[in-house]
Amino acid sequence: MAMTIHVDIVSAEAQIFSGLAEMVIAPAEKGEVGILPRHAPLLTTLRAGDIRVKINAQEEEIFYVSGGMLEVQPHKVTVLSDTALRAHDLDEEAALEAKQRAEQLLQNRQAAFDYAKAQAELAEAIAQLRAIEKLRKIKR
Repeated sequence: MAMTIHVDIVSAEAQIFSGLAEMVIAPAEKGEVGILPRHAPLLTTLRAGDIRVKINAQEEEIFYVSGGMLEVQPHKVTVLSDTALRAHDLDEEAALEAKQRAEQLLQNRQAAFDYAKAQAELAEAIAQLRAIEKLRKIKR
């Protein structure tokens, strides 16, 4: 039996996942990080993206987070995010619409334009679409 680490993924509304995993891959602010059991303690911010939880060699779960914090202890990983969803709960159509809206705002640049907000919306929509795509690859 492979070594495991306890993983908790929590959003502002609810606990999304709690269980054992062989590995966790998360979108840290400066790049993707892979966490195995007995990882050195770590505290880092997360960017919008997908978190992959490898339960075992055959099973993997994907979650979308809007950003947040990742805390790693030798036997526990905790993800705290304002928004966290299982990838299969994401609405692809809504994410595509949000992406198109943000792209249009960035192209038009009118006077009452909030560039940072449009960029953040675009990044979030793209991260959701990537999580959906990764989920599709796993199901094949």
